Amino acid sequence: MTTTLRPTEPLQREADGGCSRRYQVCVNSRPAGSIHLATNPTFGDSVAKILDLHIDERDRRRGRATVAALAAEEVARGWGCRRLEVAVPGDAPAALRLATALGYVLRNRHMEKALGAGPPELPAGSRGRPMTQAEFVVWDAAGRLSYAQSWIERGMPPAEAHAKAARDHEQLLPRGVASEGMTLSVLEHEGTRVGTLWLGSRENVSFVYDVLIDEDHRGRGHGRTLMLLAEAQSIAGGRPDIFLNVFAGNSPAERLYESLGYATVTHHMYKDLL
Repeated sequence: MTTTLRPTEPLQREADGGCSRRYQVCVNSRPAGSIHLATNPTFGDSVAKILDLHIDERDRRRGRATVAALAAEEVARGWGCRRLEVAVPGDAPAALRLATALGYVLRNRHMEKALGAGPPELPAGSRGRPMTQAEFVVWDAAGRLSYAQSWIERGMPPAEAHAKAARDHEQLLPRGVASEGMTLSVLEHEGTRVGTLWLGSRENVSFVYDVLIDEDHRGRGHGRTLMLLAEAQSIAGGRPDIFLNVFAGNSPAERLYESLGYATVTHHMYKDLL
């Protein structure tokens, strides 16, 4: 049997130059599922993303998804893309196995935790305070460089990585410490600054954008304290759910989040197209 992709709509062109298209997954011309491809607006038209891949129940476990994903690579190459990405739900182990078998590499995970009613207590001697604007200037410059480097280490060209870091910081923190929906904090332990926390909020959800322990104070449990501070701030703001992103390979952070009860919501994976 032959598995092919059949377009179900014209190629869609976006104002920013991106494109997308939906296809039927067909087996000997018989519809067996669907797939939706688009260029990734975050990274430009050189990167495509599988937005959705569905195989009908009766055609599952027969390799249809594998062939459809491989056919999607050819479509992306035809668009001039150099990389293909996919977001795999945390509760879809079969999809994760398939993506891994096809050569996709884990780049980062989104994780979440439902918080309790009462805020956690910080260890004795630890307290959080608001970041000053003067501290922000230094912190922001270092944060952009670190954020860009994280993407560079995972295959993004340096120019694109630095552009993304600048764009994200400018969009999220246009007014520095006074930016709407953002809480920037400094953690002190026994009067000494030991780290910083960047927490964002929207409606009933908080998002931990950045947790950073100053180099001289690492390995002493302050990372856990910063996460407890984030949870306390989220609960105090009436937000019962908290999310975060962790890059693959950051084993200390992954172990910390898992020990605190965070669960993976989405695996973000990529594959370079040769």
